[in-house]
Amino acid sequence: MSKMADTNIWGIHAGKTGDADDLFLKKNCVAVGWVKMGDLSLLAPDREAFKARVLQIYPDKPGAAPVNAGQLFRFVHEMKRGDFVAYPSKRDRKIHLGRVEGDYRYDPKTEPAYPHVRAVTWLLHVARTNFSQGALYEIGAAMSFFLIKSYADEFRSALEGKTASIIPVTQDESVAKVTEDIEENTRDFVLKRLSRDLKGLPLEGFVVHLLECMGYHARQTRRNEPSVDIIAHKDHLGIEPPIIKVQVKSDDHTATDKDVSALYGKLSSTELGLFITLGTFSPASRSFEASKSNLRLVDGDELVQLIFRHYDDFDARHKGLLPLRRVYVPEGVEQGDE
Repeated sequence: MSKMADTNIWGIHAGKTGDADDLFLKKNCVAVGWVKMGDLSLLAPDREAFKARVLQIYPDKPGAAPVNAGQLFRFVHEMKRGDFVAYPSKRDRKIHLGRVEGDYRYDPKTEPAYPHVRAVTWLLHVARTNFSQGALYEIGAAMSFFLIKSYADEFRSALEGKTASIIPVTQDESVAKVTEDIEENTRDFVLKRLSRDLKGLPLEGFVVHLLECMGYHARQTRRNEPSVDIIAHKDHLGIEPPIIKVQVKSDDHTATDKDVSALYGKLSSTELGLFITLGTFSPASRSFEASKSNLRLVDGDELVQLIFRHYDDFDARHKGLLPLRRVYVPEGVEQGDE
């Protein structure tokens, strides 16, 4: 195995707007922010010391402390001289590849917003089109500093001068994977937001609004009726069949056939039942659904799809509860028969 294959390749960003681009490319370095942290070389060389310092300096963001501390620790102690870095510039739209030449140093004067610095020699400046969609997706990670793993070989090939062969879009198998990852990440975000911020009655209110956006009239039940949280109907007065009785579960557990049958027991022969959960349904629940023509089960994944489909019709308040924006992602391209 070549030495190149054993060498780490790190990804790094120059801020959300690329504001450290000049620092990186003109001063031959890479750097990270976290200005209030001070000189990181004064901390004990272990992750717990970095985490404790992050929590001390940024006490209002405890959930982000492990990730932020990990990035800083790796920048100071795990990145080594001779490692490679890949920097995707937002200004010239190129991937800049370089070699780490120096140890960590604290330099708050050159660029005060990025005081944690490592010297770099830039070796190549490669057009983004030379990389697969998967490699571009990995280098566009949300973190400021990270180890490139899945597509490291593509960046190593570029460093070895093997970038001439550009992968045709129709042959780039990573396109579908990138799209799938983006969709999965968005689904996870929606379900986490609903689970954490809209427990119980707030989620019922959210589902009422979703049903209204789907063309129904809906209201939460006025009395504490077990197993029925929402009444929905197509007519304005709610007196024309079918009446839909809805149960909403705001946890991410697996709903059982006992849960589903409790709702079904509340239905008359002319009423429909709709059971919505952020979690999943047991196989027995699905079998029960299949045997009842007036019962419909909607799990977390299908709920997210309904939200996506009707999100444009949400009012400002509900969009604020679940902030999303429309983006275009590549669709997997099927190759024609040869």
